[in-house]
Amino acid sequence: MKISRRSVTALAAAACALGFSSLAQAADTIKVGVLHSLSGTMAISETVLKDVALMTIDEINAKGGVLGKKLEPVVVDPASNWPLFAEKAKQLIDQDKVAVTFGCWTSVSRKSVLPVFEEKNSLLFYPVQYEGEELSKNVFYTGAAPNQQAIPAVEYLMSKDGGSAKRFVLLGTDYVYPRTTNKILRAFLHSKGVADADIMEEYTPFGHSDYQSIIAKIKKFAGEGKKTAVVSTINGDSNVPFYKELGNQGLKATDVPVVAFSVGEEELRGVDTKPLVGHLAAWNYFMSIKNPTNAAFIKQWSEYAKAKKIPGQMDKPLTNDPMEATYIGIHMWAQAVEKAKSTDTDKVIAAMAGQTFKGPDGFTIEMDKKNHHLHKPVFIGEVKADGQFNVVWKTPGPIKAQPWSPYIPENKGKKDEPEKK
Repeated sequence: MKISRRSVTALAAAACALGFSSLAQAADTIKVGVLHSLSGTMAISETVLKDVALMTIDEINAKGGVLGKKLEPVVVDPASNWPLFAEKAKQLIDQDKVAVTFGCWTSVSRKSVLPVFEEKNSLLFYPVQYEGEELSKNVFYTGAAPNQQAIPAVEYLMSKDGGSAKRFVLLGTDYVYPRTTNKILRAFLHSKGVADADIMEEYTPFGHSDYQSIIAKIKKFAGEGKKTAVVSTINGDSNVPFYKELGNQGLKATDVPVVAFSVGEEELRGVDTKPLVGHLAAWNYFMSIKNPTNAAFIKQWSEYAKAKKIPGQMDKPLTNDPMEATYIGIHMWAQAVEKAKSTDTDKVIAAMAGQTFKGPDGFTIEMDKKNHHLHKPVFIGEVKADGQFNVVWKTPGPIKAQPWSPYIPENKGKKDEPEKK
């Protein structure tokens, strides 16, 4: 079959037109990565962060998107597998060409992806409380540093209102966040005159489910004559058996209060909370906080969860602190892109300094002008019988994060801003 030159030219023109149109279509959206475990031990906490990220993206798109373009989420599942987080981060940046990534929960997952984001000069927004001792140009930390959660919680336990604790059990999952946080807390307790003999430190692996012997040890430690409190940095689905065993052994909050840093409304969903009434959690947001912004946030989430038929959430919608931090982070990034008139990493970093957003926590939240952390209020809440929290203590307003803890001597002289690389 003979093909004329004219036909070849016409075919080439058509191919070009198709190519250009698909390129134009691709350029019509801004891709954003969503990097959360949707399976494995951390899915209990992280799945809902993927969902709230998609809700926020839908909200921004309904208002016209960013720079006149719709945001296009690219969702991946690193499956609670820390090396896989790094692989998925590379895929998002290199193959999917995302402008930004929202993701991670555990510090071990963040540490896994950090070299990827730094090497490729891409941006990660990290929405969960962490141990500090890190300050990367390529990360915005929208969760709490230790002085915005762990330190105030222990100060509360030592106060008259918090029960005047004199002995402390530092109990955590065995990875970098609990170990580093507890190193800071031990140094803090020393500064308050608490001796090592009055500090018990225990760790369990991810996915651990048998807390019988550990809670028996805690009871023995607490039964030696001094008021004792437990500081829990247990993460993921281990929280369910831990709290169940606490109830089984009748360890009441009036005897030995437990304050947790990774237990919120979502983690308590699968637990009979009646035996846990009075135990504590420290966060920067609770669903039970009353203000118009939070009421609107809860309503938006409830309607979204029902419309998308999100398992569990469509029947009993819950909001929590890392969801709020995800929501604030995505909105701030969108505002910074509009200000920078670009998704270029360095331009967005510059535009993020001093960004503000009216948070569901009831405050106008500000991104620090230098240190890539949000100024955040601190709330301590008591577990109620319905699995919600009653706020028993709070800071008067947002406080500035200290990424480098002053209780770690080696931090003296470290700068409160990332190194320019």
